[in-house]
Amino acid sequence: MKKHRTWANLYLIVVFIILYMPIFYLMYYSFNSGGTMHNFKTFTWEWYQEVFHDDRLLIIVLNTLVIALLSAAISTVVGVMGALAIYYVKTWRVKNALLALNNVLIVSPDVIIGASFLILFTIAGVKLGFISVLLSHIAFSVPIVVLMVLPKLEEMSPTLIDAARDLGASQWHMLSKVILPFITPGVFAGFFMALTYSLDDFAVTFFVTGNGFSTLSVEIYSRARQGISLSINALSTLLFLFTALLVVGYYFISQKSSRLYGIGGRK
Repeated sequence: MKKHRTWANLYLIVVFIILYMPIFYLMYYSFNSGGTMHNFKTFTWEWYQEVFHDDRLLIIVLNTLVIALLSAAISTVVGVMGALAIYYVKTWRVKNALLALNNVLIVSPDVIIGASFLILFTIAGVKLGFISVLLSHIAFSVPIVVLMVLPKLEEMSPTLIDAARDLGASQWHMLSKVILPFITPGVFAGFFMALTYSLDDFAVTFFVTGNGFSTLSVEIYSRARQGISLSINALSTLLFLFTALLVVGYYFISQKSSRLYGIGGRK
């Protein structure tokens, strides 16, 4: 048993090295004064200063954050409503059909989803830009939120609802005082997953961005095609650190929520 555990730990270490080595390589050379991805010369903040002095890039960062926060917030609200609707469906076949439809956007290739949204917006006459990107991000984030919230609903004991009903609680009070506190960890998980997916998305966003509007992922791709510049490394490093900060924040919030509502949904 101990030997198997040792091999399992070794396997995990190798996997993490393979996954993170390119990222750390990119981060390392973002401080290279030589301007290339080899022959590190001296340490410099030059490429980070270039990023922060680029007004166009700062506007794109703002666009990306606004899109991510708005899409995550809206998709969380819609996803929670969708999870509640699926949870209260009593017919087994209908519930499975709804879950299958919910999973379509998750399992479908991003290229197909992006092309589909492009055709839809073109037919509907929606101008490509902020609105088209926001709607697309909401659309592919809602199923993620549903999958984060629904398991928490399934864990909830029906006796909690019965007890609240017996005590005379209205539908709104049951939702706000019993159900939502119990599924809070799932709601936070859905929000942060939607936020990181929005920040990270390239394929869908590439199809639905118009002239004059861009996000970080599309901008990094465009700059990389023009040639190697270590400002791309600096920008990618900042984006990676921001995403890591979100993950750490989600971890502490979920731990706090679990302590508050982890036992029977009671505070």
